[in-house]
Amino acid sequence: MALGKDYATQECSIARALEIVGERWTLLVVRDALYGVRRYNDFLVHLGIPRAVLAARLQTLTAEGILEKRRYQQSPPRDEYVPTGRALALWPTLRALGLWGREHFDEPRLRWFRHADCGTELGPNGECPACGVVVPVADVLMEPGPGLDPDPADPVSRALLRPKRLLEPLDVEAA
Repeated sequence: MALGKDYATQECSIARALEIVGERWTLLVVRDALYGVRRYNDFLVHLGIPRAVLAARLQTLTAEGILEKRRYQQSPPRDEYVPTGRALALWPTLRALGLWGREHFDEPRLRWFRHADCGTELGPNGECPACGVVVPVADVLMEPGPGLDPDPADPVSRALLRPKRLLEPLDVEAA
């Protein structure tokens, strides 16, 4: 029996969510958008994703209101993809998946996520142990950890070696 392409028979909110974000590359595209990646070519270079797959994922994510397509250049026309509130709502899921992967696959620490206001490392639920608050995505400072390649080949990975707040557009040219 062939594997179905959707979860139409499932009465489950997890199944509905997987219809949108369950494709192989989708959560990585959202992760990169939260990290500040905005431009098609930067997603392409950083993820190593096939062009057709990236185009399809970006189309789905914009249609579902997870990313917003914005024109940043008129001639030639160029767009960027900006995370919406629906993308920000995926941050706890992405954080939990990252923690789960590190714990269950002995992954080295690739990144530190800290409360930008006080510098304290976030707790497992995105909370600041020092301040006692759940830290909004825009107030999360991302810093490279010891497990990252200190000399990556692509410019997006090089730019992500600099500490930065999540959601701030990534400056690839400065890398």
